[in-house]
Amino acid sequence: MAKIGFLGLGRMGSGMAARMLAAGHEVTVFNRSAGKAAELVSAGAVLAATPRAAADQADAVIAMMADDDASRAVWLGADGALAGDLVPGAFAIECSTISRPWVWQLAKQASAQGLRYLDSPVTGLPDAAAAGELTLFVGADPADLDAARPLLEPLCTNIVRFGDVGAGTAYKLLQNLHGSIQIAATAEVLRVAELAGLELPTVVDTLSRISPTAARVGRIMLDGVHDRDIAFTGTLRLKDTRIGVELSDDVDGPAALGHAAYDIFHRLVEAGYGDLNETKIIDMLRDED
Repeated sequence: MAKIGFLGLGRMGSGMAARMLAAGHEVTVFNRSAGKAAELVSAGAVLAATPRAAADQADAVIAMMADDDASRAVWLGADGALAGDLVPGAFAIECSTISRPWVWQLAKQASAQGLRYLDSPVTGLPDAAAAGELTLFVGADPADLDAARPLLEPLCTNIVRFGDVGAGTAYKLLQNLHGSIQIAATAEVLRVAELAGLELPTVVDTLSRISPTAARVGRIMLDGVHDRDIAFTGTLRLKDTRIGVELSDDVDGPAALGHAAYDIFHRLVEAGYGDLNETKIIDMLRDED
């Protein structure tokens, strides 16, 4: 069994760390809010005061952070994981949804220190993380990925390699940008249907037959409950949309729909709804009428 340092215990990270514990690994965890580690500690994890301490003598360090700034802090801060005493050839596995330029920078630093870097964002909701049913989108050297597969198995049901470092993140950003466009479009369709006098339950049921995203968010929009069981906040959706659009712009790709979705989620956050479920967008459209 391996010694693993796990950084970031949000709903996704907590489920993933728990899977590693259940697989018999020795897991040391770090989170900026230490209270979130209590359940994992009671299950056998060790709580570290800093990312550096979590990475001490680790065979692998796995991070699941909210954005570039949070990722940078836990890896490269004064007490960051890369300042620690990792096992030579250890894996540095970044599972966060972050920008491709930061992935490349982090990978360069990790490689310079003799670590094997895996660009490995995930797809799946918190329940899938807790059940070990995520899909990993990987950018890595094929030999590094093959060596890491046994370590990654408790986390996922599928691993898809898209190419070298940065490719996994590029795909994840495009998938999430596609999702942002679908969510914004679903909200607009429901608002127009409402104004046209259609029965929204029938609209949502019919949309659900053609789009899994519309099925997921449409039912929440119909229920109108956006302040509990939050799978993805408006702030996180805005961040993912922004870095997805930035990727499109960086490669001179078309991004008209991405920019439109970014504008809608930016308005959602500016309206003060950033901490609520991304589905709150339907109420924002109503407020703007």
